[in-house]
Amino acid sequence: MAITLSERAAHELKTLLEESGIQDAGLRVWVAAGGCSGLQYQMAIDDAHPDETDVVFESHGVKIYVDSLSIRYMDGSCIDYVEDMFGGGFKIDNPNAVNGCGCGSSFQTEDEMGTPGAGCGSCRCCG
Repeated sequence: MAITLSERAAHELKTLLEESGIQDAGLRVWVAAGGCSGLQYQMAIDDAHPDETDVVFESHGVKIYVDSLSIRYMDGSCIDYVEDMFGGGFKIDNPNAVNGCGCGSSFQTEDEMGTPGAGCGSCRCCG
């Protein structure tokens, strides 16, 4: 089980943490119900101690906290930082996703295939 960061994502996170003055923080990543495809990624800076049930990774010097339910949907994922004409942001490359929204913010795994979804456009992430 692992979730990793690209070098670029780790650099962006370290810069963000330094600029905000937050000490001993990590990146919390989780999956929540919602979005066009049924599940969506959530991320936040977390300066609290991880919960007993969290899985903790370290990639390029950045701690990553994932709850025990979310890791089953995200195992093997890599978080990257990408820039396009709309700006920059974090993107998750998830090998467990078999279907996803056009913007990449929501996804569906094989286990959830056939689960009725809201359809693209309902999460307002694709325009």
